[in-house]
Amino acid sequence: MGGAPTITDGQYCEVSPGVTLHYASCGERGRPLMLFLHGFPEFWRAWQDVLPLMGDRWYAVAPDLRGFNLSSRPPEVAAYKAPLLVADVAALIERLGYEKAVVVAHDWGGAVGWALAIARPERVERLVILNSPHPLTFQRALANDPEQQAASRYMNWLRTPGAEAALAENDFARMERFLVGAAGARWFAGETRDAYRRAWGQPGALTGGCNYYRVSPLYPPTDDDPGAARLSLREEDFVVRVPTLVLWGDQDTALRPILLDGLERMVPRLAIERFPDASHWLAHEQPQRVAQAIRRFCGH
Repeated sequence: MGGAPTITDGQYCEVSPGVTLHYASCGERGRPLMLFLHGFPEFWRAWQDVLPLMGDRWYAVAPDLRGFNLSSRPPEVAAYKAPLLVADVAALIERLGYEKAVVVAHDWGGAVGWALAIARPERVERLVILNSPHPLTFQRALANDPEQQAASRYMNWLRTPGAEAALAENDFARMERFLVGAAGARWFAGETRDAYRRAWGQPGALTGGCNYYRVSPLYPPTDDDPGAARLSLREEDFVVRVPTLVLWGDQDTALRPILLDGLERMVPRLAIERFPDASHWLAHEQPQRVAQAIRRFCGH
């Protein structure tokens, strides 16, 4: 796409006293806002191949979430509680000059997106989720499904003290395996790989990423910790009342398809599109198809 809009990064927005989010954008400010939320272990460049495909119609904005890359990186675990993350995103929408946004979110960004749509639906025009489980289906699978418990066991390791130091060893070798697996991935090379390593090397960034896992009550049980099984959640407290599209890469080894079971009970206005040959990283693997699905869902 020779005429595709270009990405501008190096932009900052203070969302609360002492907390600033760095963001990249594509398209003209004033167009409808489409907000892209990344997960772990990524940053705004999770969306580098999708943003130019949306900037012709939307003001496409991809922040670094709190704790990542060039955004504020508080060291305290409590600084990553869900209400604070939701408040960050709601404030970003407002301070960019908008009342609401189409929110597109993946992985931990998806957890924030789900929580925003539940707690602040007036800020969400439409919700698009990529391989990120609704909190209630995730809690149930972590508590009861052996396959999902096994797939999520890495979460308990990331919660341990010192996990960030281990992630930094051997020039971020474990970080790369988290992202692309032992076999690697074609998209993770050259300047993209260099940019990720710079982001991981920001002081406190690995601690910020691990703190998302440490603060969350959603993790698999162990012999001496019931994890998510200790929670008693009510469906009526987790209803998503905005139109929602879930895009799901079926080859995801960490998040199993059982997480889609029963989702329609909590998300009445739900559409699901499966990507049989995509993994957890579908926005990198199939950006054109992801962008086309979002445009259809938004009526463009």
